Amino acid sequence: MRVLSPGLDILWFWDLLTRSKNRALLLDYDGTLAPFRVERDKAVPYFGIRKILEKIIATGGCRVVVISGRSVEDLLPLLGLQVTPEIWGAHGRERLYADGAYKILPVEAKADKALKEVLDWAGASGLEPCCELKPGCIAFHVRGLSPEKAEEILTQVRSVSSSLEQGHSLGLHIFDGGLELRATGCHKGQAVETIFQESGSDMVAAYLGDDRTDEDAFRAIKGRGIGVLVRSELRTTEADLWIKPPEELLQFLSEWARACNIRRL
Repeated sequence: MRVLSPGLDILWFWDLLTRSKNRALLLDYDGTLAPFRVERDKAVPYFGIRKILEKIIATGGCRVVVISGRSVEDLLPLLGLQVTPEIWGAHGRERLYADGAYKILPVEAKADKALKEVLDWAGASGLEPCCELKPGCIAFHVRGLSPEKAEEILTQVRSVSSSLEQGHSLGLHIFDGGLELRATGCHKGQAVETIFQESGSDMVAAYLGDDRTDEDAFRAIKGRGIGVLVRSELRTTEADLWIKPPEELLQFLSEWARACNIRRL
């Protein structure tokens, strides 16, 4: 565990969390709770993660939220939790509440039309196997491919996307293992902002993520909680703390569960 922000006293944070009545644990999924897998439908959480999360949820003293680029539909079977937490899917475009209610933000007509054109192009170009369609976005995955093949595909995607980004309310985003063309209006930082608005300024929170798409969330939580980079190797980041999975991740979540239980007692 390494503190990245000079002003962060991690012992003070744990003490604050223990004394708080208003907590939120905000979690990315791929690369954070689960290791990356070429077969994305087999990317289950690290051993021990489900048990700790279920323990935290069971205390009733913490709002647990998963905020992912995946769709809610994809996340549910992978999480495999006995009690489903609140989930924000597709970078916040989808929201599954803890009580089972579901909402999705509409995509602008011009963005929706452009995404369908990209999907048709991907099918005609033989790229459908590496293409993932989600609400408001299309991701192209190149994990597991040779460097040459991966760069060939990404170059094609950049070329097609460059003609669509302007005037179609779309943006091209890099993630660990590919590129994603996404309708504007949703990102993980906005999800974090909404959670703070709902829970109040006294909320003690942490956001755990690994990828570049998590940087919006790290910026949103800055000064109001802590951003935790979960990654084997350090990279440039807005996060306040760096931990390595799975050991330090398990230690962090165990400490979080301990703080919730102490308050409960």
